[in-house]
Amino acid sequence: MRRQLLDPRRRGATPPDAARAVGVLHATDAVTVFLSVVARTDASVADVERALYEDRSLVRMLAMRRTLFVVPRELVPVVFAAATRAVAARERTRLLGFLRDSGIARPGPWLARAEQAALEAVRERGEASTREITAAVPLLARKVTLGAGTKWAGEQSAAARVLPQLAMQGKLVRSRPAGTWTNPQFRWAATEAWLGAPIEDRDVAEAQAELAAVWLRAFGPATEADLRWWAGWTAREARAALGAVPHEQVELDGGGVGYVSAGDDEPAPSPKGVAALLPTLDPTTMGWKERGWYLGGHAETLFDRNGNAGPTIWWEGRVVGGWSQRRDGEIALGLLEDVGREARDAIDAEAERLRGWLGDVRFSPGFLPPFQRSLV
Repeated sequence: MRRQLLDPRRRGATPPDAARAVGVLHATDAVTVFLSVVARTDASVADVERALYEDRSLVRMLAMRRTLFVVPRELVPVVFAAATRAVAARERTRLLGFLRDSGIARPGPWLARAEQAALEAVRERGEASTREITAAVPLLARKVTLGAGTKWAGEQSAAARVLPQLAMQGKLVRSRPAGTWTNPQFRWAATEAWLGAPIEDRDVAEAQAELAAVWLRAFGPATEADLRWWAGWTAREARAALGAVPHEQVELDGGGVGYVSAGDDEPAPSPKGVAALLPTLDPTTMGWKERGWYLGGHAETLFDRNGNAGPTIWWEGRVVGGWSQRRDGEIALGLLEDVGREARDAIDAEAERLRGWLGDVRFSPGFLPPFQRSLV
């Protein structure tokens, strides 16, 4: 918890500090980015917005496991080469199939025209919403069939697929939200305009090794299975990346082999007296595939059926419950263990800190497992 800045005596100073402590921040839920930062720093909403939209020291991008993250600016080329490129290639193949299923006889040329027109529309406007781009490019208003012939079949506008595809290809970036910081809808900007230059080209194997080193510093000791899951890599990719990084093997509690960065094999001090309230999909909760050592028997209660974590309560390096925000702003706590008076006082203090930080803001996570929902 100290390494990931969750010890209040060792918090970071800035939002990028929070992101670097865990490699990248989960951003599927817009609120998670801000709550993950406040769990690790004393930053304000304005500080996080400044890092995202003014300094641009943090950048939203789709990457590992086809998941949206907020990435420290210096890691953008690394993450893009190590993960996003492969995701973009797979998603482009899927998109061409959707277009073919939608009656477009030559999906490749059609997609190329739509992409070029969308890029021109964004560049002309500087920043633009999906609706504004669609109004300027009628091609993007076309309905696209998804999952043809299955029980999940449905329709979506071409814009909802083409614009994220351009972002995965490094040509667009998600810029400012359409409303307040809790809004999950973002405007689009051309990458070279938003970042000052196109994303630097990096060798894939070198980038994967660098990303593995970042992850190992944040999450070691951890297993090869943990790395494969987190990065979305094949076994061959994970082993090659680990092999290119100075590391050491350690024996894990309960048996098995884990890996740490070279020179990082001393046991970490126990996080005595440390409480934390982490949001939906926080990177600490989601950082490992093998979670029994910090979740105990609480996984089915605190995660949804797809393995996504709801808001969690941590005490001394273990998950001991979940939490939610009620309509009156109260942070409702649901402890799943008898943690004792000291722990309860520390957890209550963290809940009060979070309530004060949120002030009048009310938010609804993109999803809440049933236990956390029951607290509301």
